[in-house]
Formats: sequence, structure tokens, C-alpha cells
Amino acid sequence: MSTILPFIQSVASTVETTTQTKTARPNIVFILADDMGYGDPGCYNDQSRILTPNMDQLAEQGVRFTDAHSPSAVCTPTRYGVLTGCYAWRSRLKRGVLNGYSRNLIDEGRTTVASLLKERGYETGCVGKWHLGFQPHYMEVEQAEPVDYGQLLTPGPNQHGFDYFWGIPASLDMPPYVYVENDQLVDDPTEEIGDSAHRRQGGRGFWRGGGIAPSFKHIDVLPDLTQQAVGYIERAASQENPFFLYFPLTAPHTPWMPIPEFEGKSGAGYYGDFTMQVDWSIGQVMDALKKARVSDDTLIIVTSDNGSHWYQNDVDTFGHHSNRHWRGQKADIWEGGHRIPFIARWPGQIDTKMVCEQTICLTDLLATVADITGEVVMAEDSVSILPALLDPNWEKPLHEAIVSHSVSGVFAIRQGEWKLIQGLGSGGFSSPRVEEPEPDGPVGQLYNLADDPGETENLYLDRPEIVEQLSVLLTEYQQQEYSKPGHSN
Repeated sequence: MSTILPFIQSVASTVETTTQTKTARPNIVFILADDMGYGDPGCYNDQSRILTPNMDQLAEQGVRFTDAHSPSAVCTPTRYGVLTGCYAWRSRLKRGVLNGYSRNLIDEGRTTVASLLKERGYETGCVGKWHLGFQPHYMEVEQAEPVDYGQLLTPGPNQHGFDYFWGIPASLDMPPYVYVENDQLVDDPTEEIGDSAHRRQGGRGFWRGGGIAPSFKHIDVLPDLTQQAVGYIERAASQENPFFLYFPLTAPHTPWMPIPEFEGKSGAGYYGDFTMQVDWSIGQVMDALKKARVSDDTLIIVTSDNGSHWYQNDVDTFGHHSNRHWRGQKADIWEGGHRIPFIARWPGQIDTKMVCEQTICLTDLLATVADITGEVVMAEDSVSILPALLDPNWEKPLHEAIVSHSVSGVFAIRQGEWKLIQGLGSGGFSSPRVEEPEPDGPVGQLYNLADDPGETENLYLDRPEIVEQLSVLLTEYQQQEYSKPGHSN
């Protein structure tokens, strides 16, 4: 059993000198599934009960990462990290997620993936679930008085670098149930819809009651978003400049509402059927790229914002391990909460049928696209993974360490084979959520993921030197307000 990997100080400079290659700037399509587990795509789990031919094809034609992580085990903070390259716990959002009426989380003027690419001449579009807040009438809490939906929803995506936005404010189970185009509602939520029971309890699919637009139907949202994404590709591909499409899906997050073509088609219930529809949606994007004759000029990435919401009862019922062998689920600090699929295809640049074991984080998107376009960014927690994309056998660690965060605000830090969790329990949805330490017992969790990927043997008391080293490093990251090597305030 080895100790903590020493970080190679020369990584940053190596990245800069190695990756200034390539020809024309590629189109970039980033597809972010909502609550899809590591074990759902067939390319990650040969025992999956869900057919995912399109994701499997992308993996055959490119590279899949086996040690990719979302910065948070829930959606809003992950989305913040994806676009800004910064852990969301550095913002005002210290735990939990925003709601449908929350104010904008990203500071105006902050560099995002979209604003950087726009400055580099890209057309930039976002289609899907925003969940990062709007202003002015979307507030931290729902208002007692009626909301004035006639006001412009600014700042929003258009103020953060996107030329075009079409989507919904938050999760598909959070009111208001409306479509937004750029900074305006497509249709006002003039009607009300009541709470719906989860399909686990025989309901139509869980959603919270609230305002809904007459034209809004939950079951139609994923097909509508897919159609809009395809339309954006058709329009953008006809332009002279390259394009960036950020496509954050609403599925397979609740409500699990597959269209009839997919209902009953998987071996994992409504969740599995909905995940098959997610794969279909990805296939529609792939077909649109091919039809527009830009597939060979496009870097496409498919990943998820966190692990799946899949209990042991679901595993027992369907025999499907949505988070594969990782412990826990969505919201948890254990691996099942934040270990995610990550597949990338870039014809002519990424070799086919590749597997990469580098530890990466979704905060890395900003530095990566900057690297691709020849830019340098100093985002707090973003490291370019371009070397590993171009060479999946890349051996030098890209990160000194990565930090994970549960829904309740529990921290974990990962370096090499070691993972330290500051506290006991899952910090999320799995039991025990919070566990009080026993007298003379451990106050945290330490796992060697190389020997114990299921996080079953807590070595906190056995390896105090590792606990100390990782605790110091995590405190350093928190206090200095950045983790990226070479970053300076």
C-alpha cells in the first residue's frame, strides 16, 4: 500500500507546451445528463439492464474515463463548477441546490466556458436545464405576492456568455414549469399543478406543485429540448464560426416520464426506460452533427452531473446497479454520489476504443476548452485534461487532488488512491446520513480506493499520517480559495 502520490510541479507547464497542437478550432458539444449513474451505460457496465447504443458507440469511437467526478453530488453546484471552473462551495451556495425562483448564482463578469469561447469567435448556445438562477424576479425564496413574469430574466445565460438559450429554469420537479427563450418566458405559468407521487409509490413521477404554463407538459420536455438542440446545431453549423453547445438534459432526473416508445423497454423500471430515452436524445444530437457534416470537426462529451438516485431497494427489485459497485448514490459523499461516466469523441484527435484512468473533475472543462483554443485561464479549480484526451495513457497526474462535496456540505478530498471524508455517514440520502463518533472512534473516514473501491474499510485510525496530510491540504484549498497549481489571487 503506497502513500500519497507526490504531485509533479511540472504538470502545468507540460500541459501548456504539449497541447498547443491541432488544426482548426473544433465545435464543442457538452451533454450533461441529470442523475445518470456510472453503471447505466453499457460501456461502463456489461451487466446494465439499460440499452445505451449511442453512448456505447461514442465510447467505441473515442475515450471513456473511469475516474471522473462531479464536484458535487447534486446538480446546481456541479453546473456552477462546469461553467466557471470553480467549486460551488466557494460561492454563496454552501450546501443544497437552488430552486426555480432562486436568484442568479454566477457573478456578473465572471469568465465562463461560454464567455471564453465567445471571445474566441465561437457561437455559443445552451439548451436544457439551467438551474443557476435568474433575476430580477426570481428570488431566493418564493414570494407571497404574485411574481411579475413580464420582467426580463436578467442576468441569466445570455449575460454569462451564451448567445442563445432555450430551456427550463431548474429541475423538472421544481416550479415554475415554463420554457424560457433567452431572457423571456415563452408562456406564463397561469395555471397550477399539484404535487405528484413518485412512480416508486405508484404516482405519475414526482414533481412539486406550483405554477405551470398551459403549454407545458412534463413528458414532452426531453423531446422538446432535444428538438431545440438539433435545431441549434443545424443553425450553428451553417455559420462560418465554430460553435459550442451546452446541452444539460433534464433526465433521468425525476419525474421519470419516458415517452411511450421507451416505456417498458428497459429492465430497470421507469428510471431505466427514461435513461434509454436519454441515450436516444444523445443519438439525435449525433445524427444532427452527421447530417450537418460537422461530426468530424466536433468534440462531443457526454457525462452526468452526479450519481443516480438509486436505492438498495431498487437494486434488489431490478437487479440493476445504477451506480455500479460504488457505494452510495446521488447526494452522498461516497463514490456513488460523484463518480460519473465521462465519454469523449473527437475524430482524428482522440484514438478509438480508449480507456483513461486519470482522475478528473467536471470543473476541468473551462481550462480544457481554453487549452484547445490556445488560451490560458486561471479558474480556481480547473485543470486542462487535454493531454489525457489526446493521450489516454498519459501518466502524470493532472490534479494535485480533487475535492468532492455532498448535498449537506460534507467535504471529501481525493489524492491518488486515498480518499478522506470529513465526518461519518453519507452526508446525503443514504443511511446513515449522519453518524456520531463513538468514544475513541474515528471522527472521519479514510479509504484506499485501490484496495477498497467499495469504501468498506475505514482506515482513519490506522493511517493517521495520511489523515493529517490530506486534512492539511484540504484546509489549504479552502483557505487560499483555489486548488489549481500556479493560480494566484
